Amino acid sequence: MRNDHVRLLMGLGALLLFAGCASSDEWQTWKEHPTHFASGDHLRFSTRNREGNARVTRQDIAQARDQGWWGKPVTVTQEAILER
Repeated sequence: MRNDHVRLLMGLGALLLFAGCASSDEWQTWKEHPTHFASGDHLRFSTRNREGNARVTRQDIAQARDQGWWGKPVTVTQEAILER
């Protein structure tokens, strides 16, 4: 009986997690890509730029282009792009 309650709670939790966390556009992006990040560089960039002012280098731009990063774009002015 206890196992049934645990399974039910886990199932409901998973349903809430998957149903309430993404928009239809975000789900479409997930369906098009087999992983959350395109590469380790993409992961590092995304975790470094979670909130506030984005820190973008020319190398980030080149890696995003070469590795085909996806997701919400981070936009900065030309002057805000760091050389290193």
